[in-house]
Amino acid sequence: MKSGGLGAVPSYGVPAKRRWRGLVIAVLGLVILSMLVPLVFLLGLHNGFHSSGYLYEQKTSPSNQKSLESYDRHDVGHNESEGEQSSHVKELITKFEPTLPKNPSSDHIEQATNPKTSSTSEDRNSCQITFGSYCLWQQEHRQEMKETLIKKLKDQLFVTRAYYPSIAKLPAKDKLSRQLKQNIQEMEHMLSESTSDADLPPVAESYSKKMENTISRIKSVPVDCNNVDKKLRQLFDLTEDEAKFHMKQSAFLYKLNVLTMPKSLHCLSLKLTVEYFKSPQYEEKANKEKFTDSSLQHYVIFSNNVLAASVVINSTVFHAKESLNQVFHVLTDRENYYAMKLWFLRNQFKEAAVQVLNVEQDSQMENQLPLSLPEEFWVSFRGYDNPSTNQIRTEYLSIFSDSHYLLPDLFSNLKKVVVLDDDVVIQQDLSALWNIDMGDKVNGAEQFCSVKLGQLRSYLGEKGFSHNSCVWMSGLNVIDLGRWRELGLTQTYKKLIKELTMQEGSAEGIAWRASLLAFENRIHPLDKWVVSGLGHNYTIESQSIKTAPVLHYNGNMKPWLDLGIPQYKSYWKKFLNKEDQLLSECNVNS
Repeated sequence: MKSGGLGAVPSYGVPAKRRWRGLVIAVLGLVILSMLVPLVFLLGLHNGFHSSGYLYEQKTSPSNQKSLESYDRHDVGHNESEGEQSSHVKELITKFEPTLPKNPSSDHIEQATNPKTSSTSEDRNSCQITFGSYCLWQQEHRQEMKETLIKKLKDQLFVTRAYYPSIAKLPAKDKLSRQLKQNIQEMEHMLSESTSDADLPPVAESYSKKMENTISRIKSVPVDCNNVDKKLRQLFDLTEDEAKFHMKQSAFLYKLNVLTMPKSLHCLSLKLTVEYFKSPQYEEKANKEKFTDSSLQHYVIFSNNVLAASVVINSTVFHAKESLNQVFHVLTDRENYYAMKLWFLRNQFKEAAVQVLNVEQDSQMENQLPLSLPEEFWVSFRGYDNPSTNQIRTEYLSIFSDSHYLLPDLFSNLKKVVVLDDDVVIQQDLSALWNIDMGDKVNGAEQFCSVKLGQLRSYLGEKGFSHNSCVWMSGLNVIDLGRWRELGLTQTYKKLIKELTMQEGSAEGIAWRASLLAFENRIHPLDKWVVSGLGHNYTIESQSIKTAPVLHYNGNMKPWLDLGIPQYKSYWKKFLNKEDQLLSECNVNS
């Protein structure tokens, strides 16, 4: 066997050195990648998120179409990303609005939304068709831009950005191009940190004058006007798209606020529930015999809102000539049952009796269903008599829900009840309702004769109803339970639901149509009893509000929400039991 000898190199020396070099190269590669990946990610963020809209293009080569082309490619990607986000937000908006799916007339709506032919009122109607009462709220809270310096700086920035790609293509204007780029960067930085003139730094005026001089210089440079015009249109479209995107986001947040229970009310419900189980000293009042006495005045309220139900009862009792014969039945769900129960045990409402029922666990019902509150819809339609000349109108209508059709079974011992929505306020004695002779009618309701069923045929279909009939609304309803049972209206409603389910339409639209058809020709009009629209209409006269027996806050802007219409909130707030300690602990209407 041969040996290596004294001068031989060990067999493991070269591979070890190579492994060491490979490790160094790998580490260096990882270091470089760790620096490049975050950089690439940061540079690509503008494609996924919206900035203030003031973007600029770096000069890549002095000769060229590349700068403008790179901007075009960037705009395409930006618009695609904006379109995807807009469609997602629009999809979320539709999920939060119980709007009937069909449009009254696609050709008429297109005419109303065409900016070349539409008037201001038509634009407003178009916005309301798309976003509902958000547009009313937006118009009421719109603020005119009074920041003159910021507006001037933005206008100057638009002009310089429109000229920059054309100037950057001219090798002889390299110095001007660098100066223009620097001015754009400085202006963007200044505007990104300022929303009003007061936020601007003291040097803002000098920047504006400097930009004016620069604009004068670039306007004296002969450039291709088509390129400047193209870039300016791109900037305009980009800004318009961002404005539409943010409007959709605002509408989504508005509707999320509308449909989410306020923190203060959630706090109140939780505290009441905990207190109910901690304080067994609260005992039921001996009013059980009143709950089934048909000689008394029985009021039914469907609600999952403690304060709303309390205001309805308090306002009714406050104006009653005699509260001893008044009985209130509050129908709620299992989640709010104990909170409701404790609230009406610890608060007195003169001599009226209050019963709280858990509809979802009532022993009288064989098939317990989740509590459903009165359905509210906003519908858009054209005039009935001469639709070609009338503008599109949008109205907010409230209608019975599935839970209302449990009334004959829930109150089998009663002959008549008055049903009140939890968004009403009573301003006069309601005892006269019990003396109304409804003949063979079943439902005494407010009729909304400014809307005929024929105007809603795109929602209801062409057959099965009288086109001249008026729409009726929930809110204040006198129900003849005896007549209801004779006619079997609950069974009629269920049958209509099954038949209409076979047709196209949303579940809410089917229930709405079934309610209208079930009570067709069985409505007794309650004239001059209710003023509706306090949850969406800013233009109701104060005199009609003060003299109305019942105020109905139908619409999205309920009085217990921050988004409620301010001038109508006082009529609701004065019937809160402000002496209750829990209201102050939860900052309710603080």
